[in-house]
Amino acid sequence: MSEQALLRRIRVWLAVFIVCLVLSGLTAFPLVTEVRWAEQALGSWAAPVGDAFPALPEWIARVRAGTDSAGAEHPFLLYGTDWLAFAHLVIAVAFYGPYRDPVRNVWVVGFGMIACAGIVPLALICGPLRYIPGWWTLIDLSFGVFGVVPLLVVRRMTKRLEALTAPAARPAGRTPR
Repeated sequence: MSEQALLRRIRVWLAVFIVCLVLSGLTAFPLVTEVRWAEQALGSWAAPVGDAFPALPEWIARVRAGTDSAGAEHPFLLYGTDWLAFAHLVIAVAFYGPYRDPVRNVWVVGFGMIACAGIVPLALICGPLRYIPGWWTLIDLSFGVFGVVPLLVVRRMTKRLEALTAPAARPAGRTPR
């Protein structure tokens, strides 16, 4: 594969990853509204999903009650999700470095992989502490699993690109003039 084709593929994978981070961040801002929509959907057009997974509508109703209460009585608590959203957007911006120059900024990809791995202990420790259902914890864990896949692909392709673009090795004992 040519350098240009490899660079194009790296950028496509990174663009998808960046878009997912941005969408994840943007959806954290209107949390109260989204939870209401989810509850309404499970009571109407998405009812078959609720019928198939009866714990889901119960959980969404509980989350809706909590977000409504927090929004009405303690809106400062929702400020935490605003910061969560902001963090996703900032991390997405960081991936512009590897998009521009993957070889020089491969460390950002490594950072992202570490962050994805960090989701596992966070979900497994904090989920039970916050009374998150085990099946929902699996959903949270999937963000780390699905997030690391494109980063592993990008890292592997970046290493290939680095090998293609590295200057040819000089013969032993020869120095440039």
